[in-house]
Amino acid sequence: QVQLVESGGGLAQPGGSLRLACVVSGDSLDYYAIAWFRQAPGKEREGISCISRSDGRTYYADSVKGRFSISRDSAKNTVYLHMNSLKFEDTAVYYCAADDSGCGSSAYLYEIWGQGTQVSVSS
Repeated sequence: QVQLVESGGGLAQPGGSLRLACVVSGDSLDYYAIAWFRQAPGKEREGISCISRSDGRTYYADSVKGRFSISRDSAKNTVYLHMNSLKFEDTAVYYCAADDSGCGSSAYLYEIWGQGTQVSVSS
């Protein structure tokens, strides 16, 4: 059974950086596209980035493009979300999700989810 565990969340100041990790267990990371979503209180879950399983192509939502980057380390079965130039509006619970077909922006496409990690941006 594939499981995802996120880590790396916490408190950061505006303009600061955090790195989130999503560790995949139960199967090889190479079989899955991995996406990052986030959900702020009272808002819908938003897809912000994805890395494909086949060619490592990356995708970003406009809200994070140029500030966030996604990478994968197959040896560690881990996907990272590098978050720079953080803004107040980046505050949310961040989730990683896996799909064995490909990247998609809708949360409904993903059946495997982590438990989430809180990111708070505050001065």
